[in-house]
Amino acid sequence: MGLLDSLGDALQGKGQGGGSNFLTEALASVGGFSGALAMLQQSGLGDRVESWLSTNASNLPVTPGEIQAALGNERLQQLASQFGLPLDQVAGALAQHLPAAVDQASPDGALPAQDA
Repeated sequence: MGLLDSLGDALQGKGQGGGSNFLTEALASVGGFSGALAMLQQSGLGDRVESWLSTNASNLPVTPGEIQAALGNERLQQLASQFGLPLDQVAGALAQHLPAAVDQASPDGALPAQDA
């Protein structure tokens, strides 16, 4: 398994932490899922966020560049240090895994109260 596969598994909570969701921990610095989604919405990506929360639509994709613009270089650099990866790979992993993670965390179309 490659380093990016390990990162992807960690982002999806498949690591050795007994089900702890590393993505949730990684996004804690921006207020969890809700904080990250708010930042994406403020960056003009509200349609993407709504598709991830929707119960009857496909998840629209987001690009690494959009993730980087929304979250900012400083926050992504902190995550890159935490993962031990280059900045662009962290943004790419978030772009790849965040839509599905939000979709799975919001089966009824909204995030649970502790993440809202």
